[in-house]
Formats: sequence, structure tokens, C-alpha cells
Amino acid sequence: MTYRTRWADMDPNGHMRHSAYADYAADQRVVSLSQAGFSLRRFAELRIGPILFREETRYLKEIGIGEEIRVDSQLAQLSDDGSRWSIVHGIYKADGRLAATVTVDGAWLDLDRRKLTVPPAELTAMMRELPPFEPERKS
Repeated sequence: MTYRTRWADMDPNGHMRHSAYADYAADQRVVSLSQAGFSLRRFAELRIGPILFREETRYLKEIGIGEEIRVDSQLAQLSDDGSRWSIVHGIYKADGRLAATVTVDGAWLDLDRRKLTVPPAELTAMMRELPPFEPERKS
């Protein structure tokens, strides 16, 4: 997905604030899930939702206001039953240079029991369709 950075994304130094990287990664995850048939409404019907245990950002290149960025997702890990996962988001400058990575480790939460759960088979299958994480990928 491509985005154009906004004034609200900037810090006092004139570059993208740390939490904006996480916001773009989260938006990319939500939109991608929705495009694959797992909208927020569908998750509410299934009574499950994603939760994060860890989020880590590596900053490589500065991003400024009004820049076009591209955010992708790569699957780093997925448990056999699909209940736990790790996704690495690449955030790229318009010229293709990797500006940052946002790594998230998560699982699926049963919203009624408030406990971890195994997702429906079609959600696990969709997760397995994500491109595999390639540490040196520069696309």
C-alpha cells in the first residue's frame, strides 16, 4: 500500500515521528485483512481479534513531510495452528530504499473468553499466503 505522509506524522525535528511508523504498519495490516475478507465487522462476527505481544521498529532512512511511502507485509513466523504469528512490515521511500522495518508478534484473542484462540482455517490459510520474510529484501 502507498501513503503520503502528513503534517500530523511529523515530530519537532521535521521527520516522521516514531509512532507514525507503527500507525502505517497497523493500517496496512487492517486493510490487507479486510481485502482478504476479514474486515473489522467479520472479526466482530467471529468474536476474535488480533493482539500484539511485541512491536519493534528499526529506523534506516529519514522520512519527511509529504513523502510517498510504501508499506508491505512479510510473514516471519506462523504457528502450525495459526494462533501465533510474526509479521515484518517494510516501509519504503518512493525511490525503493528501505526506510524502516516494523516487526510485530501477535496472536488471536477470543473476545468473549478473553483468552488466546485458534483462528478459523480460512484465516490461517490467508496468513500462509503472505510473502515470506526475506531479511535482505530491498523492493
